[in-house]
Amino acid sequence: MSLLLDAAAQDLLFREARTANTFTDEPVTDEQVRAIYDLVKYGPTSMNQSPLRVTLVRSPEARERLVQHLAEGNRSKTAAAPLVAILSADNEFHEELPQLFPHFPQAKDAVFGERPVREGSAALNAALQAAYFIIGVRAAGLAAGPMTGLDFEGLRKEFLDDDHTPLMVVNIGRPGPDAWFPRSPRLEFEQVVTTV
Repeated sequence: MSLLLDAAAQDLLFREARTANTFTDEPVTDEQVRAIYDLVKYGPTSMNQSPLRVTLVRSPEARERLVQHLAEGNRSKTAAAPLVAILSADNEFHEELPQLFPHFPQAKDAVFGERPVREGSAALNAALQAAYFIIGVRAAGLAAGPMTGLDFEGLRKEFLDDDHTPLMVVNIGRPGPDAWFPRSPRLEFEQVVTTV
């Protein structure tokens, strides 16, 4: 075996894990979300920047406001999910760099002083962290239903501010009946990997 992670863990995180479309009504606790974050915060990013921000949508009122910004096919499953998270990129992430990247504290201004540079870096690194977050949800024994079929600008205005760019909405919970679509194909190694 070429991987150190045992087969059961590989299945939990990747092979058997799927995007869930239905969920049970079992709640997802704050303790579970904290455990997920406390694991995935260690995923690598450029210069240890941590631009991902997570907005948990728990109240029925907030859920109603959220659902109106989703594509029609995403509304009912989001309305019924035990927990929904809005994942966004904080374009002012550089303010934490002196703490997060202490051996080069001047990176805050020297590298990320201009907003367009920050936005590009925040988008890439928050997307990495969003992927780690999804894997963390799976590591907690839960299913994630990430979605990008939504009105991003409407969502930003409703829940965020001009310094945050929404990336996706993730439904979280235990998978319910008929939760999965059939597994879609994946590209083979030879289609993806080249050596030079």
